[in-house]
Amino acid sequence: MVNHTQSTNTVSLESYGIKNAKVRYQLSSDELHAITIEKGQGVESSTGALAVNTGEFTGRSPLDRFIVKDEVTKDRVWWGNINIPFDADKFDKLYDKVTNYLSDKEVFVRDSYACAEEAYRLNIRVITEFPWSNMFANNMFLRPTAEELKDFTPEWTIVNAPSFMAVPDEDGTRQHNFAILNFTKKIALIGGTGYTGEIKKGIFSALNFILPVYKNTLPMHCSANVGKDGDTAIFFGLSGTGKTTLSTDPDRSLIGDDEHGWTSENTVFNFEGGCYAKVINLSQEQEPEIFGAIKKGAILENVIMNDKGEVDFADTSITQNTRVSYPIHHIDNIKVPSMGTNPKNIFFLTADAFGVLPPISKLTPGQAAYHFISGYTAKVAGTEAGIDEPLPSFSACFGAPFMPLHPTEYAEMLSAKMKETGVQVWLINTGWTGGPYGVGSRMKLKYTRAMITAAMDGSLEEANKDGYHTHSVFGVQQPKVCPNVPSEVLSPRQTWNNDEGYYKTANQLANSFNENFKKFADNANDEILAGAPKVV
Repeated sequence: MVNHTQSTNTVSLESYGIKNAKVRYQLSSDELHAITIEKGQGVESSTGALAVNTGEFTGRSPLDRFIVKDEVTKDRVWWGNINIPFDADKFDKLYDKVTNYLSDKEVFVRDSYACAEEAYRLNIRVITEFPWSNMFANNMFLRPTAEELKDFTPEWTIVNAPSFMAVPDEDGTRQHNFAILNFTKKIALIGGTGYTGEIKKGIFSALNFILPVYKNTLPMHCSANVGKDGDTAIFFGLSGTGKTTLSTDPDRSLIGDDEHGWTSENTVFNFEGGCYAKVINLSQEQEPEIFGAIKKGAILENVIMNDKGEVDFADTSITQNTRVSYPIHHIDNIKVPSMGTNPKNIFFLTADAFGVLPPISKLTPGQAAYHFISGYTAKVAGTEAGIDEPLPSFSACFGAPFMPLHPTEYAEMLSAKMKETGVQVWLINTGWTGGPYGVGSRMKLKYTRAMITAAMDGSLEEANKDGYHTHSVFGVQQPKVCPNVPSEVLSPRQTWNNDEGYYKTANQLANSFNENFKKFADNANDEILAGAPKVV
């Protein structure tokens, strides 16, 4: 019998090839928290959150993410070093090995779903070796009611076995860890890694194929919020650009912080039921909502704590990628259900460490598609081993590792939506001003918030009705004035006080953009190509 406090439901895993398992089905977050501590796999922090160590892997392993190449995927997936093909027969053999490994063990099973919009809902069964991996799934996916569980039919299955090690020569993997998507069998198979982000991103990657191919819906690696008048804003951005921070706004309700769909009916919906935030250098002053969400029910990953269970958020001795997972209701100001309509503004966030992009600028549909495909930010010293000075970093559609289709397919969908809805796209530089990293300073958060607010309430357009300045290299429309922001901050060239140095650096960055875009150029239309910067 399955031990479950709220439901008499039991499930058999025989049909999955998992025999004689002790199945712990649909356990509550509190039960999974307690079992993790009982098993010595985690400890409780001073705020009541569960703290775990994910082991060898403290982040995703992009070179070990595969997609089975078969009739469904062979002609649709953009194959390469992001979407690495995996043989269907090899998948079947590896799957059998993993399910055989899980047989006769205690396993944790959870039924949940992705996509808050009912018409797009994807039912998921998650089978995990560890209790805390199952608790993560409970936090991050949407939670069915007891009534919904009665006739729940899973469409996709996640099988997660961190302690199972593949044998590359036999199994067709690169090394002992793997995360493989099989679109025909609708299975995400994960082994050899305890990093929970592989569970979340596996389903995100699946939806990035399912939604555009079968549902005419644009999947987005973004956060979203909604104002009191019902206007939705969307924030794209890579790690460290402020996506979670800027979408968590006391005057607007949070839809979600990371993964959304934009339907043909012009609805934006969250894929998830929770948030997975970085906690490096987290402080109550800077990010009170996230700080307050770290309580019972949340899971801290790879943090360092003292004897009293107090977390040192500045300590990165295990990893820079310290994280917290929590259900979205740990944030007070949320939209229920996690959906919005009427998108009015899209913000592309970039932390430009070269200090040459304007802090805010307006994009045409062609420029928006170009910057969307480019997905630019910069890496600075300390973010990765071996980086001593800024490096341009490009991730197509602000989420390349999770995009099975060619980036131009997503970009053309975005362009069409912009034209159809009249949504305005803004490029926001949350990075450096007054010079590059090491010379200039980071853009003040209060200025960035003021610019975003002015864009959303229309006061930025009103203040610049006599015209924007066209940036001579990037061609974007740069405002001359903005409420609550000093005018000199709006012109990156002026903040440098060194025209020669500024244009030299701007041209170098423009060259990096153009070089990066060469691999997409053959699939891009003329309007997108015209959005490229011009080296002067």
